Amino acid sequence: HSESSWMRSEFVTNVSHELKTPITSIKGFAELLDSGVVQDHALVESYLRRIREESERMTNLIEDILRLSSLESGQSQEQRPELVDLREMAEDILYSLTPQISKRNITAQAEGEGCCWAVPDDMRQLLKNIIENAVKYNTDGGSVSVVCDQGDETCSVTVSDTGIGIPMEHQPRIFERFYRVDKARSRQSGGTGLGLSIAKEIIDRHQGVLELADKEGPGLAVRMELKIEGPDHE
Repeated sequence: HSESSWMRSEFVTNVSHELKTPITSIKGFAELLDSGVVQDHALVESYLRRIREESERMTNLIEDILRLSSLESGQSQEQRPELVDLREMAEDILYSLTPQISKRNITAQAEGEGCCWAVPDDMRQLLKNIIENAVKYNTDGGSVSVVCDQGDETCSVTVSDTGIGIPMEHQPRIFERFYRVDKARSRQSGGTGLGLSIAKEIIDRHQGVLELADKEGPGLAVRMELKIEGPDHE
């Protein structure tokens, strides 16, 4: 119990720190604009853009915190499990990421088959967090591959990319909350530091496995394994 309350207080401290950064930035730029000192139109536009970006970052962070909170309390289980086509869902997520994929000339594809009984919103969030990372931390002209594999009792989804990867010494900690390998790059790309811990929370609730897989060449491969008939399937 004491460990749990310590983790909660550490989480609150981390949240406060993460929110403080964009709030300080927004306040600073707003004060500069309000002072009337900045007359250059291009500079005003730049400051306004920065305020919008920081506001968006704060919104994303709050949404992720609320999502994590509802996962922990089990409140998001209002939706009943149903048969989810993970391949179809992955294709839909890749389609929704078309602007980022096209802009950076990334090749992306989903293949194979994979269905399981699960809460659809949870599965969408799980796949979205992993696939988004594969795009976000890729290199221009790189590739993203989503491979589904249907077994007898479990199905797996492996998301591979040709991006910056994660150094070996950081790998054991990547599912921790707010843990970032490259803080500056993560913040710059709009990362909240909670994406992988939310994915882990969802996988744990569905009694599945989330791990880094071996991969040849540069980049990263993340493998998810789920029971075809989950614990809530009647």
